[in-house]
Amino acid sequence: MKLNKFITLSLVCAATLMAEEAVQLETINVDATTLSDVSHEQIKSADLADALQKAVPSIAISRRSGIANDIVLRGMRKDDINVLVDGTKTYGACPNRMDPPISHVLANNIDSINVIEGPYDVENFGTLSGAVTMKSKEPSKGLQGELDLGYGSYNYKKIGATLSGGNDLIRLMISGSAETSDQYKDGNGDDFVAQMEKSGVPAMNQYQTKYDSLQAYEKKTVMAKAFVNPTENQELRLSYTANRSDDILYPSSAMDAMYDNSNIYDVTYEIKKLSDLSKKLELQYYASDVDHPMSTYYRAAATGMMGAMVSHLTTNTQGAKVKNTLDVGNYELLVGLDGSKRNWNGKYSNKNGYTGVDSIPDAYTDNAALFSEISRKFDAFSFKMGVRYDSTSIKTNVSAYDTNNYNALSAYILTNYKLNANNKLVFGIGKSSRVPDAKELYFTSSSGSVAGNQDLKQVQNYEADLSLENNYDSFLLKTKLFYSKLKDYIIYNNKSTIATKYENIDASLYGLSVNGSYFFTDTVTLDGGVAYQQGRKDTLATNQTDRDLPNITPLKANLALTYEYMKNSYVKAEGIATDKWSKYDSDDGEQEIGSWSVLNLKASHEFNKYVKLDLGVDNVFDKAYAISNTYKDLTLLSGSTDVMLLNEPGRYFYTNLTLKF
Repeated sequence: MKLNKFITLSLVCAATLMAEEAVQLETINVDATTLSDVSHEQIKSADLADALQKAVPSIAISRRSGIANDIVLRGMRKDDINVLVDGTKTYGACPNRMDPPISHVLANNIDSINVIEGPYDVENFGTLSGAVTMKSKEPSKGLQGELDLGYGSYNYKKIGATLSGGNDLIRLMISGSAETSDQYKDGNGDDFVAQMEKSGVPAMNQYQTKYDSLQAYEKKTVMAKAFVNPTENQELRLSYTANRSDDILYPSSAMDAMYDNSNIYDVTYEIKKLSDLSKKLELQYYASDVDHPMSTYYRAAATGMMGAMVSHLTTNTQGAKVKNTLDVGNYELLVGLDGSKRNWNGKYSNKNGYTGVDSIPDAYTDNAALFSEISRKFDAFSFKMGVRYDSTSIKTNVSAYDTNNYNALSAYILTNYKLNANNKLVFGIGKSSRVPDAKELYFTSSSGSVAGNQDLKQVQNYEADLSLENNYDSFLLKTKLFYSKLKDYIIYNNKSTIATKYENIDASLYGLSVNGSYFFTDTVTLDGGVAYQQGRKDTLATNQTDRDLPNITPLKANLALTYEYMKNSYVKAEGIATDKWSKYDSDDGEQEIGSWSVLNLKASHEFNKYVKLDLGVDNVFDKAYAISNTYKDLTLLSGSTDVMLLNEPGRYFYTNLTLKF
C-alpha cells in the first residue's frame, strides 16, 4: 500500500477513536529534542548551528565561515527545515546561504531550542522534514542583571549584558552583545588565506595581500522586550531583535558579506480562559527584514577594470496568526489561521553602478492557511493529529514569468502507547509540503544566465517514524527509525546542459538514531547518541547517473561524560566523530571526505549566585578535518582539483566570566 494511502486510512481510523471513553485529558506534545538554558550553556560563540551539531547527533553543520553557518537535519537543509524564534519566521537574504535563518538570532538571546524531526508541525508554513523552534529569554519580575565577558583563541572577544525587571503589570528586558574574531586556524595551522592557497583557488578569487589579516567577522545584537499583563489571564508580549554583522569572510565562496543587518519584530496577545469555547486564544503579528550585500571587494578580482562586483539582496517578511485552544468533551482542540507575505529582491552592480541584471527579480511569496490539531489521552494510549491546508502564490515583477499557484493539504498522526511503566512506543505518520523559493524559480547569475526553473512543482514528503523510549532510574534511551518518500524533491542539477539547473525528482530517505543518558551516580552522567541516514534518487535528473542524494551526512556519534562536583558546577568531556563520507553525489559536485573525531573539554564553576566562570578547549588534539561537503547548489570555489573544502577550527581555547545581580 502506498504511504499516502496509508496516511489517509490511518486518519480515518484515528477519528474512530473519538468514540472511546477517556481516562484523563492531557496535552500531547510533538516528539522533540530539547536544548535548555542555551544562553548560559553555549558560551563559546554566538553560532547556534555549531551548538546544535555538538548536541544533536542528527544535525550536521554546513561550514561557510567562522560564524553564521547553516544546519543539515537528517540529510535535509535550507527551506526543507523550518526555523522559528518565538513563532516568528525569518528568512535569509543571501541565495548562497551566507545568512541562513538560524544566524539571525544569537545564542546569548535564546533560552531553549526544540528540534522536531519529521512533518509533525501544522502550525507553521513550510515544515517539510523538520523544524527548529527557539524560545528567547523572557523578562523577569524584580530587578536582575547579567554581564558576560568572553575571550578565546584567534583573538575572539565577546561582551554581553542583560537587564530585566518589572512587576505584576509590566516586565521589561534589554539584552545586547558584541563579538569579534580573527580568522581561525585549522589543525594544520592554516587560516582562511592559507587554506585557499593550499587548495589551489584561482588567484583572482584569493584575498588581496593588504587584506590577508582581516578579521573573520564582527557581530552585534540587541533584543528588547516588554510583557504587559492588564489582567491575570491576559498578556501582551512585544519584542524587537536587531542583528548587525560586518565584514564576514567566506573563504570557500567568491564573495564576502560586507554587512548583514536584520530586524525582527513580534507582537503577541494571549488570553487564557476567555470562555467555554476558548481555553487559550493567541493572536500574533510578526515582521522581519534583512539587508545583505556581498562583494568581491577584498579579492584580487576587484582590482580589474570593473572594480568589485556586488550582489546586493534584501528580503522582508510579514506574518500573522490566530489560534484558539478549547476543550471539546474529552479532547483538546486547536484551530487556527496563518498567513505570511515575503518579498525577495537582488541586484548586481560594479563600480559603474547597476549592471541591469537582477539575481532575484523582486519576487513575492504569499501564503494563507487553515490548520487544526486534536489530541486525547486514554489509559495507556494517547494520540495527536493535525491537518493544514495551504494556498500559496509566487510572482515577480518580470512580465515573462507567470504567477505560480500551489495548494497543499498536510496532515499527521502521532501516537503514544505505554507498554509498561518504563517503556513507551511512539509511532507517527505524516504528509507535508513546501513550495519552491525564489532562487529555485528565478535565480540569475551576474552574466544574465537564468539558473532558476519557473516550472518547479512543490515538494511533498510522506513520512513514517517509529521510536521506542526506555525510561529507568539509571538510564534513558530512545531508538528512532524513519522512512521518508520525497515526491518532486527539488535538486540542483550540475549535469544540466542548459542554463536552468533546478529540477524535480522523486527520492527516498531513511535512517536510524539512538539517543540516551546513563546515570552512574547522582553526579556523574553519560549522554550520547548516534545517527545514520541514507538517501537515494528514485528518479534521476537530466544526464545524471549517481543515485546518491546530496547532503546525506555519514554515521555520526556524540558522547559526553559530565561530573557535577557541586551544585551548578561541573566538568565535561565530549567526543564527536563521523564515519568517512563515502556515499556522496558526485554528479552535483560532492566529494569523498575522511572520517574524523574530536575531543572537547569544558569546566563550569559557580563561585556563588553572582559569579560563574567557564573554561573550555575544543579539538584538544588539534585535528585537521572538514565536516561539510560541496554540493553545487552553493557557489563554491574550485581548487586545483576538487571544489575547496573548508576545514574546521583547530585547537580552540575559550573562557567566559558571568556576573549576576
